[in-house]
Formats: sequence, C-alpha cells, structure tokens
Amino acid sequence: MKFALVLSLLLAVSPIAFGQPDKATVHKGTGVVTKVDKDKVSIRHGPVPSLNWPSMTMAFTVKDQALMERMKKDQKVDFEFVQEGRDYVVTAVK
Repeated sequence: MKFALVLSLLLAVSPIAFGQPDKATVHKGTGVVTKVDKDKVSIRHGPVPSLNWPSMTMAFTVKDQALMERMKKDQKVDFEFVQEGRDYVVTAVK
C-alpha cells in the first residue's frame, strides 16, 4: 500500500521533476510579418517578456492553414505562440 502511494506521488510530479510542463506556456508578441512561406512565417517582433527575448526577426512554424491565410507581408500582427520541442508555433493572430 505504501509503495502504491509513493508511486502515485512520483507519477503526479514527474512532469515537474523531469522539466516537462503539463501544458504549453502561451507567449505573446507584436510585430510585422516579413515573409510568408508554406508552413512558416517570419516576424520582426518586439520584446517577448515571458521568454526574456529582445526584439528580433525570426521564423515561426504555423500548423493551422487558416492562420497562414490571414498573414500577409508587411502586416502588423499581435500573435500568440507556444514552444513545441525546438520549434515556436503560432497559435493565434489578431
């Protein structure tokens, strides 16, 4: 019984213990679209405080084709994104 309790507790905290969040953190940015490709968009964005990022231009992955169709070169966007592995994926655009 004691073993089952300890095992349950370990499984409950394992994402924390191994540095894996239980859900992706949503980050927000504001910038200008500089390039639109098939499944990526480059954005010249301002600082992203949640990641301690300075202003820069970088490519983001976009998995939702409807979002891709809403973004045009030289368009100012407010966007949200999450980290998936080594990629940063845009999840919303305003």
